[in-house]
Amino acid sequence: MLKQYCLKLPKAVYSGEDATDKVAQVVAENKATKVCLFTDKALHKLGLADEAVRLIREAGAEVEVIDDIPAEPAYADVQAVVDRFKAMGADQIVAVGGGSVMDTAKLVAVLATDEYDIKDLLADPTKAKKQIRTLMIPTTAGTGAEATPNAIVAVPEDELKVGIVSNEMMADDVILDARMIKNLPRPIAASIGIDALCHAIECYTSTKANPLSDTFALEALDLILKNIIPACDDPEAMEAKRNMQLASFYAGIAITAAGTTAVHALSYPLGGRYHIAHGVSNAILLVPVFRFNEPAIRGRLATAYDRCVAGDAATDEGKSAAMIELLDKIVRHLDIPKNLGELGVENPDLDGLVEAGMKVTRLLVNNMREVTPEDARAIYQQII
Repeated sequence: MLKQYCLKLPKAVYSGEDATDKVAQVVAENKATKVCLFTDKALHKLGLADEAVRLIREAGAEVEVIDDIPAEPAYADVQAVVDRFKAMGADQIVAVGGGSVMDTAKLVAVLATDEYDIKDLLADPTKAKKQIRTLMIPTTAGTGAEATPNAIVAVPEDELKVGIVSNEMMADDVILDARMIKNLPRPIAASIGIDALCHAIECYTSTKANPLSDTFALEALDLILKNIIPACDDPEAMEAKRNMQLASFYAGIAITAAGTTAVHALSYPLGGRYHIAHGVSNAILLVPVFRFNEPAIRGRLATAYDRCVAGDAATDEGKSAAMIELLDKIVRHLDIPKNLGELGVENPDLDGLVEAGMKVTRLLVNNMREVTPEDARAIYQQII
């Protein structure tokens, strides 16, 4: 465990019943005169951004909407949005959406300058300097992007997704309103919920785990294990959905303090090469990676079992095995594909996957058990 550690948080978080009502207050407090609202076309069509637009105007500010943020954007997509934003003259960003929308908004907030562009940040994230205040309103319960200083972009020429990390991208304000996730389709709620599960349990078993990250990771894990199935299966299970939204936020906080591990590291090539949704690729790798890691994290998994499951297993080995079995049971219940074949991937380039996965050293160094190229190959072979 680290001897020194740090916790980073947004400046303000508003939650609870009808929390979206706080939009007007935030815009007024920031003295914003023109707001750019980021969302995607599906959410815009569903009307999820309408209330925020109304409240921005109620606060006396103009508002322009950018609603063509692509899912899991490439860095060139983000730069194109930056160029449009810079021509607007907006002095506040509001993001209403999932991880891709929030990540794009975070990047725009530091790229609204002529001093550097996104390629510069890919090479050196320390160049980032926040230019515009941001308000994040997640419409999913899983990415935790509202709580992190991270933004994920695809780099097509490398067939990889890359995380740009800078404290300058931490949100200024966050609104957690369960109404925003009420009508998520089950497949999306499931894959994104598993992403939050991965965040929580990976951070708890990271080499950088510490008392601060453990507090949020364990609480997130407890909430997710108890609520993910009803939240996905029952559209009216609002208490479970509220708990998943909080858990996603808590797991995002854990990421800032500890970081994810080999599940995320090995999943990035699946998204970059085969365009598999991030939550699905994490779900496919979750159990194989944790079975590989088990000898090195047995004690931590046993502690998590005592906190979150409290079943009949008596030994650390039994508790650890039961925890991994529970993860597998949840993934199977939520009908998430368990291998690349189910996703239509034929004859995957195993050498290419291993090579790309081993490049994600930012996360592999967090894994408690060293992952060699041979280990990565064996894990990938389990999901082919």
